[in-house]
Amino acid sequence: MKVLIINQAEVHQLLPIGECMEVMAAALTALSQGKAINPLRQILHLPNKPGLLGVMPGYVEGLNAVGLKVVSVFHNNRGSEHDSHQGAVLVFEANHGCLKAMVDATAITAIRTAAVSGVATRLLAREDAAELAILGSGVQAHAHVNAMLEARSIGRVRVWSPNPDHVKAFVRNISEQQDITVIPTTSAHDAVKGADIVCTTTSAREPVLMGEWLAPGVHINAVGSSMALARELDAEAVARSRLFVDRRESTVNEAGDYLMARKEGTISDHHIQGEIGEILAGQIAGRQSENEITLFKSLGLAVEDIASAHFVYQKAMQSGLGTWVEFGGSRRVPSLRRG
Repeated sequence: MKVLIINQAEVHQLLPIGECMEVMAAALTALSQGKAINPLRQILHLPNKPGLLGVMPGYVEGLNAVGLKVVSVFHNNRGSEHDSHQGAVLVFEANHGCLKAMVDATAITAIRTAAVSGVATRLLAREDAAELAILGSGVQAHAHVNAMLEARSIGRVRVWSPNPDHVKAFVRNISEQQDITVIPTTSAHDAVKGADIVCTTTSAREPVLMGEWLAPGVHINAVGSSMALARELDAEAVARSRLFVDRRESTVNEAGDYLMARKEGTISDHHIQGEIGEILAGQIAGRQSENEITLFKSLGLAVEDIASAHFVYQKAMQSGLGTWVEFGGSRRVPSLRRG
């Protein structure tokens, strides 16, 4: 049996953000319609908590694909030669359970996370949204600029990060890659003031986005936190927003932004308006007025990784990219001869 190994550079080549947004829309729709399986992720925290290992299995019916993402998360890697997220997505076919592909998870995670935010922005942001604020300056901050440009006609980007050097590098990189004005700011408040779309892509454990800063009609993509004990938004920001999620079960178990606001009593159990897949399927409405504040809380789902990796695998076979490796073999066990 052969397995196709697809590296990080090849994933970036095979998975442009616009195409990934369409793949994510289909996967989220399937999940909300009961045509996909997405168990809660399992987390192994290392002693003294320098990092963790996450295991995320899932199944997407329409793709006939079942898979698993295994990813390490070491936030202290930021600014070093190592990515903060590293791992692999394993793609199996669902008829006989044969392993088909092993795909770099760093690139898959970066692209599919931003692509899901892009899908949510298309559904929830005002049509005339043009001012973008990015809180954070890492991999997801870069990816989210690309996704927001795909989702709306963005005219200007304001960025803030706790590290001024990272902000300067971010401004330089985006300015070289995109024909758009990028403005560094010295505070999160200055970045957010008057923004039509806000993307929080930090590793913060305490709020960096305050509800009192939010202008009427703004849309927020809250991306950075995926743990119950960490949040990027304060309770007022969540309470002022109509909240949409990638998956309810994940949100009520893993989303610190939601859980802490509920614990503080600013929202009730009924604050979640619905899933993005439900909007896509026409089961619920998205934005209902120009002035309402909408919030998409992203946690990242296994079905997103599997759908992305399956798409990459199919394109790699068509284009000849990737490296085939012999892996496994015949089910027959060699006989043992007496000598």
